Amino acid sequence: MTADLVQDSWNRIDAWLREHAPHTFATLRPPAGDKEIAAAQEELGVTFPPDLVASLLRHNGALDGPEAFLFSTHDRLLGVSGILRDTGFMRAIAEDLDEEEAKSYWHHGYVKFGSYGATSDGLMIDCRTGRDSFGAIGRFFDETGTSFGQADSLGGYLAELADQLEVGQGAGAVTFNGRLFWECAMPARPEWGSADESLPAPDEQLPELDLSCSPTDLLHVSYLDGFEELGALLAVLPREQVAEAARKQLRRLAVETGLNKYPEVKSALDALDRGEAPPRPDQTDPLALRLRKVLVQANTHRDITRRWAAEKMASGIWGSPYRSVYESAGIRSRLTVDWRADLHADLGNPPLPPIPDDRFWGTLRNPAIDSSWYAAQYTRDQD
Repeated sequence: MTADLVQDSWNRIDAWLREHAPHTFATLRPPAGDKEIAAAQEELGVTFPPDLVASLLRHNGALDGPEAFLFSTHDRLLGVSGILRDTGFMRAIAEDLDEEEAKSYWHHGYVKFGSYGATSDGLMIDCRTGRDSFGAIGRFFDETGTSFGQADSLGGYLAELADQLEVGQGAGAVTFNGRLFWECAMPARPEWGSADESLPAPDEQLPELDLSCSPTDLLHVSYLDGFEELGALLAVLPREQVAEAARKQLRRLAVETGLNKYPEVKSALDALDRGEAPPRPDQTDPLALRLRKVLVQANTHRDITRRWAAEKMASGIWGSPYRSVYESAGIRSRLTVDWRADLHADLGNPPLPPIPDDRFWGTLRNPAIDSSWYAAQYTRDQD
């Protein structure tokens, strides 16, 4: 029975989360009640497949928030109340469609059990009894409608999810600070460029670098907010510690994108490691010429990641260490699923603060970070 597969799969999922991502496991809610499930079916006018009932009798959805349990599609598991809300919303949208459009968009017999949150996208289950597709799992996309092929049953879908978790990073299941993330890195680009390439002539027509950065530039708090607890850590650590992490992150980025092979880049990074800030160049200095040439070559090779790295190398070397960390880590998040652990290590592996909220940013007093909007909101709320 697939309902037994649901229980077996949840046993595996729960066990893995308890060990590897306890904060995520804590967001899974206790079982729903039989009467609550029956009332939901009556309200929607459908019969839930046995697998959906079995799953709700195990976990009545997951709490919302940054630590929430998500499927690999980044959809949060919905409980009974969420199923009623989201399915009702989808039905209201479909009411404005003609019959032909509704067939491929949203059918009255579909029930949503996983929600993307930011949009109406999510996982759904076919509750049309008497059909071979009864119990099949599909996914709704706001722009294209509903498509099937995820799994023949919720039990099968959960079993595949348990398999992914047990494989770990190779299947996109990444953990950090007790939380589960679903991530993947871009495939490695073919290597190109040579350390022996001669520099272009100063008068060669090349795109210019932005050299306007300064160590005193402010970083807006919204950038760090996206890094969650790591952003909060960056905001409260001493500037010297952040500067050390910025140097290490910049080196990692240069190695991972192939920029470190160029002697002009390596020399500048070596100087930073020795505590010697390289002199700020103009557009015709060797380092600037090298990076400008890389921009042209990256466009030729359609290597957007190396182009970004070359563009941000200048601000990483001569700009604010806070901005440097943000930019390096942001690019590295496309290259490796370990970017969070790497950043934490480069910061010295100190204890991580809670995920920041508006109050945290509103009371932050770091002259390198622009948190004025949050500070004004916090002050107003205190009046």
